[in-house]
Parts: sequence; C-alpha cells; structure tokens
Amino acid sequence: MRQGEVASKGAWAGNPQGGVKAPAPLLLPDPATRFARTAARLESLAHLHPMADWLRFMARLAQAQHAAAIMPPPTETPDQARVDQAVTARMPPLAADDHARTKAWRNGLATLLDRLAQNPMPATASSVIAQLRARDENAVEALADNFLHGGLGVADAGAAMYVAAALQVYFTRLAASLHAPGLRLLPQRGLCPCCGSTPVAGVITASGPAPGTRYLYCSLCGTAWNHVRAVCITCGGSRSVSLEGIEGDTGAARAETCNECHTYAKMLYQAKDMQVDPFADDLATLALDVLVGEAGWSRHAANPLVLVGT
Repeated sequence: MRQGEVASKGAWAGNPQGGVKAPAPLLLPDPATRFARTAARLESLAHLHPMADWLRFMARLAQAQHAAAIMPPPTETPDQARVDQAVTARMPPLAADDHARTKAWRNGLATLLDRLAQNPMPATASSVIAQLRARDENAVEALADNFLHGGLGVADAGAAMYVAAALQVYFTRLAASLHAPGLRLLPQRGLCPCCGSTPVAGVITASGPAPGTRYLYCSLCGTAWNHVRAVCITCGGSRSVSLEGIEGDTGAARAETCNECHTYAKMLYQAKDMQVDPFADDLATLALDVLVGEAGWSRHAANPLVLVGT
C-alpha cells in the first residue's frame, strides 16, 4: 500500500474526527516519490527566498536521498511475526531506537554521498563528508545510534545530518513494505505508528475523500497518520490551542501553539497551497519557528536535518 491509498474500512476503530467522513487513519510512504517530491518543492520554494542557497543545497540532498531510495530493493524485510507482536502490544513495529539495522542503510548512505559529490558544494560540506567517509563501519553505526537515541555531540553535528538523511531513506523503504491494513495507531497519537518517531509537520487536506483531515508526517519514515484537529499533539490538550503565523504571508504555514504545555507544531494548509510538502515547507518556514520561539513556545520536535546542523 502506498501513500494516498486508503486502508480497508473496518480495519480501524474510532470515530471520524473534525466532521470529515471516514478519513484514512494511516498512509504509508512511497519511496519512489517521497524524496523526489521534497526536492522539487525545495527548488520551487528557493526562488526569491532569503535562504535560497541553503534550500537549494537541501534540495540536492533530497535528490541524493531519492537516488538511494530507488536502489534495487534490499534483501531485508520486516519480520512479520515481530510486526504482528508489536501491533498487538500497541507498539511501533519498526521502533527506530530498537530496530536491528542491517548494512542496507550504510549502502544507502554511500549512494547518497556519491550523488552529492557529483555537484559542487560548500567547502565546509565537502570537508564534513570527507571526514564521514573516513570513519569505519563501527564509528558510523555508533553515530547512527547516537542520532536515534538523542545523544549526539556537537562535534558530530555536521556528519550526523547525512547519517540522518540516510536513515530517513532506510526507514521509509522499510515502512513502505509493511501491510497497512494490519497496522494500528498508537495510544500516543503524537508518535508515528510505524517507527515511533515524532512528526515533522502536519498537513490539513483540501482534496481527496476526506478534505479537512489532519495528517501528521513522520520525520523519519515518512508515514502519515490521522490526528484530530484543534488538539495539541504534545499533551492532548484543547483548551488553549491556537494558530500563529507571519502577517502578510500566504497562510499556508501556521504554528499550532498550546498554552497548556507551551509547545507548538507546524501545520500546513493545502487550501492555501496545494503543493505543500511537510518536509520541504518545514525547512522553508524557519522564520515561523523563530517567531513563535521568541514568543515563548518550544517546538514539539525538531526536524532531524535541522536538529543536527548543516
């Protein structure tokens, strides 16, 4: 099942939320389009953007991710018995901080770095990549473990961005191989039902069978899942949730703030721009993060590629 396809009715418990009719609870990613779409959107957003050069570099990174994502399928597939066991226990079947990775992710990293090297890049980036290539397998695996467990040191920040990008490819391919009708949303609705990671942003749909549905997009594996609107995705509160934005912009990106837990999460509205992409638009709207951060709210969870630097 690929992104945009709907799980069979009857496979899910719960009532439709926000007045929309039967929204699909979960959409698995499509590795063939996930990163290519982000790259194209970043290129489009870079035009006349004050951070144009950085956005174009991130577009090239997304293009390199796409090259890794469409490599011949890896021999690794999730163990169905373990998947079923995790789903029954209401746990993510591909729990990122506990998954036994194979070397397939490092193969993806090598492809990603090779693709980046085909084009000119800033001297700092070239130096960081050269140092990353010089690390042995154990050191690279340790870097991946530190990233997934939130234990990165400042010295590793630059190299970890490329590791994070490769892990996004790896977990996106794994998530795409799952059987969607057999999956369930987690009790912690703010976490990805496939890998347990936090969302990078939410998208409010304007088309399809259930317009007005909110989907949160996993920052690691790209899975999207339905989450009731006007409810804080951090604490579940609804009494003091509001939207903040930058005056005079298109209105496509808003920060949903909560005064109960003092956090915010970024929401994107297709009704304002049908081309929004949660991964690209989050990077292009860092000014919104600065605005709400200065006003006293903390972000629900960081974008992995921004968390570790560039």
